[in-house]
Amino acid sequence: MPKIAEVEPTPNPNARKFILKEPLSWGVARSFDNASEAVDDPLARALFEIPHVTNVFYVDHWITVTQDGGADWTPLMRQVAVPIREAPAAEEQSRAFGLAGASLLDDETLTPENREKLRAISELLDERVRPFLQGDGGDLFIVGLEGNQLHVHYQGACGSCPSSLSGTLSGIESLVHQIDPFLEVVPV
Repeated sequence: MPKIAEVEPTPNPNARKFILKEPLSWGVARSFDNASEAVDDPLARALFEIPHVTNVFYVDHWITVTQDGGADWTPLMRQVAVPIREAPAAEEQSRAFGLAGASLLDDETLTPENREKLRAISELLDERVRPFLQGDGGDLFIVGLEGNQLHVHYQGACGSCPSSLSGTLSGIESLVHQIDPFLEVVPV
């Protein structure tokens, strides 16, 4: 059962990041935008049963819970803390699942040029963007590359944060332009 070490605000006023003493997963990010997506995940399902919860994102030693803006965080955090504390800590199956996960770079339909471009973009995002997003209770992953559009998906606190669709996206696009000046970054 994970114990909560601390709760941090995020740049998204509707999200809080719970730092845990035990991991919920080993590198396997879980992101749920609604209760129907969470039906097979006991922790996320329990959190969506709490009124006002609109998004659940967790990986390793932290979980970000986003609300609809209609609740006061003080009582809501007390409610949210219960299923988090009751959740089982990460199990060996979670670790194995994370290690076995398929990578976008393994997609055999990619041309060698696009595979190399995605590898370079992925490394750049891993080094210069993702640590900051994770520090704020969110994350981002590359969905795909179609023509001159790089599709990315924000998770956790970043999914509904106003700055993710303006300043952060612009910064990411500037970085990506170092690799390909004609790529447009599109959030999906």
